[in-house]
Amino acid sequence: MMHPTPLPTAPGQESVWDYPRPPRVEPIDARVTVTLGGTTIVSTRDVLRVLETSHPPVYYLPIEEFAPGTVVPATGSSFCEFKGSARYYDLLSGARTAERAGWEYPSPSPGYLVLTGRIAVYAGLVDACTVDGEVVEPQPGGFYGGWITSNIVGPFKGSPGTSGW
Repeated sequence: MMHPTPLPTAPGQESVWDYPRPPRVEPIDARVTVTLGGTTIVSTRDVLRVLETSHPPVYYLPIEEFAPGTVVPATGSSFCEFKGSARYYDLLSGARTAERAGWEYPSPSPGYLVLTGRIAVYAGLVDACTVDGEVVEPQPGGFYGGWITSNIVGPFKGSPGTSGW
């Protein structure tokens, strides 16, 4: 198995290789937005991020702060060894539907109870996600939901060949 070499950080940057495993949840003082169908469906400063080794942060936003009618239960589920069982949501805005673009842990495992009532969003399935005005880049690969900003360096899990990290 290939072992990645962390990229060097510049002042003000974080390396995902300094994030813990199991993951840590922390509040962040930032304005986060999600835009779909040309409309901002959520804009909030009530933000938690989950930090896990080799992954860019995943941002969790209060479900009640999404615009009414934009969050609809979807089919399917998944399981995280740390956070527990996830359920998925379609995100809607105007004529645009982003299928299974959001997820939550309705009954998270101990240690992650603060995620109750919060949704994370796959940045690659909506028009844009921002953190303090910076448009994020989605974590590679489509399975993980991390958001890459200019202050986060990798390499990041999710690209081909990284499943053993």
